This record gives sequence, C-alpha cells and structure tokens, in this order.
Amino acid sequence: MSDILLAVVLIVAILAIAYYLIKKMAVLVINAVLGLILLFFLNFLHVMQWVGRPDLGYDLPTLLVCGVGGLPGVLVLVLLNIFGVTI
Repeated sequence: MSDILLAVVLIVAILAIAYYLIKKMAVLVINAVLGLILLFFLNFLHVMQWVGRPDLGYDLPTLLVCGVGGLPGVLVLVLLNIFGVTI
C-alpha cells in the first residue's frame, strides 16, 4: 500500500515540476521571439539612423543577446549603440 502511495506522490511531484518548467519556458520563448521581431523592425525602419547611429545588424552576438535577453536585451543593445559601444 505504501509503495502505491509513494508512486502516486512521485508522479504528482514530477508532473507539477514539469508543468512549472514548461510554463516558464513558454514565457522565455515568447520573450526571445518578441526580441528578435523588435530587432527586425528596428533595422527595417532604420530607427537607429534617426539618432545618427548605424543600424544594429544581424551578426551572431547581436542575435544571441536578442534571443537570450528578449525585449530587455534589445533595449540594452540600443542603449549601447547610442553610447557608441559596439558588440
């Protein structure tokens, strides 16, 4: 009887952890996709040229920062570019 109870408790715990991780991963994936879309629109509309700087471009470090950082990552890249720091 205790083996069955232990198995049920373990299954419920594993399902709860999996649900929590999937929920967090969905938020991270959505944030990364929104960051990459924002980077595309910033370059498409040439927003950085409005402040006298070149566009951000699509090199590997820029895409990694936008993919991992999402919207805050794009904001950091824009601010660094405005202050003259290139990545």
